Amino acid sequence: MLTKQLIWITLVFISTALGSCAGVGGQSESGFTYKDIQMDTTSARTGQGSTIQFKGNPLPLTGMSIQVGDTLRSVNLAKGDLSLIDVTDTGRSIRLINVVPSIDTTVCEQQTHYLSEKNQGLDQQVDLITISVDTPFAQDRFAKGAGITNVKFFSDFRGGAFGKAHGLLLEGPHVLARAVLVVDRQNVIQYLQVTPDLGHMPDMEKAFQVAHSLVNGKS
Repeated sequence: MLTKQLIWITLVFISTALGSCAGVGGQSESGFTYKDIQMDTTSARTGQGSTIQFKGNPLPLTGMSIQVGDTLRSVNLAKGDLSLIDVTDTGRSIRLINVVPSIDTTVCEQQTHYLSEKNQGLDQQVDLITISVDTPFAQDRFAKGAGITNVKFFSDFRGGAFGKAHGLLLEGPHVLARAVLVVDRQNVIQYLQVTPDLGHMPDMEKAFQVAHSLVNGKS
């Protein structure tokens, strides 16, 4: 268990640390500048008993663990108008789900821009989704400010139900772990990566490859 002091330090520094990660370079057509942020190619385990590294400290995950082959669990998320939608009914049959701690940090911002701008045409074939614990109002403000129109945003701010149901909720700071999932037509998780370090980018290209395979009927 984290001590109260460590939890307090985590709460104080989590936003600034994620926002200051040094970092894939270059500027996109939208004007967003990509930073050379370290990418994880391995995945952490999910659920109770697992941890994610943050500034050298382990943060415990809570909730039920999931893995590839499991079915996406039925929980409600909030849309921009505060109405609720079941995560298993969030759009077209194949979904690429981008999970971030908070969109108001550099790594989360870049991860979401990467999903929107570098998805290799997947936005014409599958649903691109971002989930965070930010309020729907903050998500809407971010999307409009970033000019992102091809990603659906859903909020887990109402108690972290999605995070708990999928073993992705970090106990201390009450944010989601950084992850990317690809879900098929039967709501089965075909790809899952949870970054072992909260400040690192996931391997989005690998997730794109799996999504393309599903679209092309190769998986």
